[in-house]
Amino acid sequence: MSRFLERFAEFINENGYNTFRIAEIYNGGEPESMTLRPSSSCLNTYSISKAFSVTAIGILYDRGLISLDEHITDILKDECPENMDLRWNKLTVDMTMRHLCGLPLGFLDIDVQDIKSYGDDDFLRYMLGTRLECEPGEKWSYSDGAFYLISRVVTKKTGRILDEFLWRELFLPLGFQEAAWSKCPKGYPIGGSGLYIRAEDMVKLGALYLNGGIYNGKRILSKEWTDITLEKGYELGKTGVGESFGKGGYAAQMLLVIPETGRVAGWQSFDLEKDQMPLIRFAAEYRD
Repeated sequence: MSRFLERFAEFINENGYNTFRIAEIYNGGEPESMTLRPSSSCLNTYSISKAFSVTAIGILYDRGLISLDEHITDILKDECPENMDLRWNKLTVDMTMRHLCGLPLGFLDIDVQDIKSYGDDDFLRYMLGTRLECEPGEKWSYSDGAFYLISRVVTKKTGRILDEFLWRELFLPLGFQEAAWSKCPKGYPIGGSGLYIRAEDMVKLGALYLNGGIYNGKRILSKEWTDITLEKGYELGKTGVGESFGKGGYAAQMLLVIPETGRVAGWQSFDLEKDQMPLIRFAAEYRD
């Protein structure tokens, strides 16, 4: 067991965090994990799921199958309702991944909303039938709905639902043990939440972006795409501690990349109130 995981576990327990599992990849080595409290092997990563959806778009981008300036309604034209707010036609893939859709804050958040309140078992029809609050590109408003659109875009471009596509193109190449994704009533992965994976597999995504799209000597993504993702903040953003960047999720999930030390750390928890910055700072500032 690595010294980092041992010290990190001590810090977590000393400070009363309700963390189930921690994991790391250090300097291109094999992932290691430690279980702190009994839990299922695969846990919901909540919004860290969005970083995996972004990666699916990256794979399509690298293959010339999608442009960031493409309009969502051009891609999903067969699904657009007749009474659609015409402002939807201005929404691009880029805007969608930057939460500039014009949707209400928290739209389509199945983690806290009763889906019966949507009044439709077709989430895409429900979304595209919603009147936008403002012009796409005008105002940042975080929502899971944006990444449900990304999930449906991946299917239109590949003929496969999001998790099937990622099993073939990402999960298997990265050596994932298992994964499952929450789906809408029509069978499409939610995209913005609901990806259940192991902590030791979650950190592999961070290692991929740390190493410019290469994992274990194999190129999965182009360096161009990893640079675009970090430059535009497609779900992987600066933490405020050194050069570290990452993505958090509801109830204190975290994927943290620390370029200064070549370490990727991740943890899966259920903490609704405790400040996670001390954990981020500990991991980002830790030196062997």
